[in-house]
Amino acid sequence: MDLQSLALLVEIIDSGNLSQAARKLKMSRANVSYHLMQLEKSVGAQLIRRTTRRAEPTELGLRLYAHGRAIQGEMLAARETIASLGQGLQGRVGLSVPSGYGQIVMSDWLIEFKRLYPGIVLDVLFENRADHLRDEVDIAVRVVEEPPPSTVAHRLGTVRYVACASRAWAQQHGLPAMPEALAAAPLITAGVVGRPLRLSAYRGEERQEVLLEPTLVSEHFPFLRQAILAGLGVGLVPDYVVQQELASGEVLAALDGYRLSIFGTQLWLLYLPHRHQTRAVRTCIDFLRGKAATA
Repeated sequence: MDLQSLALLVEIIDSGNLSQAARKLKMSRANVSYHLMQLEKSVGAQLIRRTTRRAEPTELGLRLYAHGRAIQGEMLAARETIASLGQGLQGRVGLSVPSGYGQIVMSDWLIEFKRLYPGIVLDVLFENRADHLRDEVDIAVRVVEEPPPSTVAHRLGTVRYVACASRAWAQQHGLPAMPEALAAAPLITAGVVGRPLRLSAYRGEERQEVLLEPTLVSEHFPFLRQAILAGLGVGLVPDYVVQQELASGEVLAALDGYRLSIFGTQLWLLYLPHRHQTRAVRTCIDFLRGKAATA
């Protein structure tokens, strides 16, 4: 058994099947299968259970995977140490952030981070995808009630949704007094394509669920704010989207007695436990957690 064989085992388990591992390793599937069989022959035991769709590790396979991951991490750390001798902090950080929170709140944080660490390449994706920790993403920030169990999760804070409208629209039409009134209002909010949008409204121990049919949907939150200010209807957005306008009275809030949620109310920073973290990634994680704690 050699390091190359261990690296192949790690890639197969990370990929979930032999075909995907072959694509990442730029090898044929038959070649990957052959090298895996040779590795299993050398250790005298099965390491991967093959099915038509999945490659599931055996107990011994998982143990060797952990060793392979640790060795890869040490190798990367050694290369990073050599590369950074006599230089400032360098490296690449792939970061996936929610479109709204990222645009409105985190943009200033990321610009500050880049000024502090000019040698780090910061690759930022503004998105609300479910498969948030892909190969090119080291850190993901997401609004979900519970983080995926396969990730390391740090809670950054709570997201509070508000139902609101411009002062002019509220004076002409009135603000909704009950959560169910939102179902009939011209609603401005974010949504998920192909999935019904449901609002959860909490008051004390009481919980209501309302099926919403928005008339304007976008993941671009500055545009949603613009639409609310233009008097196009009732906005259902996180409070940071219209914080200044609420403070000035340009926008009025409704349903103040309710806690509202669409996608969840908890903001989490996520990363994979088995992936090696460079100094650049660890520095970014600490920086973002510090900014969120003082926000």
